[in-house]
Amino acid sequence: MPHDRHAVGHSDADVLLHAITDALLGAAGLPDIGVLFPNTEEANRGRDSADMLRLAYDRVTAAGYRLTNLDAVVHAQRPKLSPHKAAIVDRIAAILGVEPGQINGKAKTGEGTGPIGIEELIEARCVALVERT
Repeated sequence: MPHDRHAVGHSDADVLLHAITDALLGAAGLPDIGVLFPNTEEANRGRDSADMLRLAYDRVTAAGYRLTNLDAVVHAQRPKLSPHKAAIVDRIAAILGVEPGQINGKAKTGEGTGPIGIEELIEARCVALVERT
């Protein structure tokens, strides 16, 4: 979605997909995103976070787990994400190869206060429930 600001990071800085990646890896007891895709490797500069999520979920499934459900929240003052939640959920489900009903997405603002409210920060938090296959 068009916006006058952008996140800064070594990869493409998609905070939501990074939070999902870490939640899935953590739920399966696997190393985090920084271990699998270190920012010290040039190959990860500008890397597509969807690619990292797919590869991480491949590791989760190879370890004998599958996603049961995922709950994610993005904290951002702008852009307003609520109108885009269905599209975001559909994209995440497609990346993971799961049903959209297994993904729940929420958007919150900083209500004009703190680093989120004054648009210095976007934050995402995610909880993933996995089960042994």
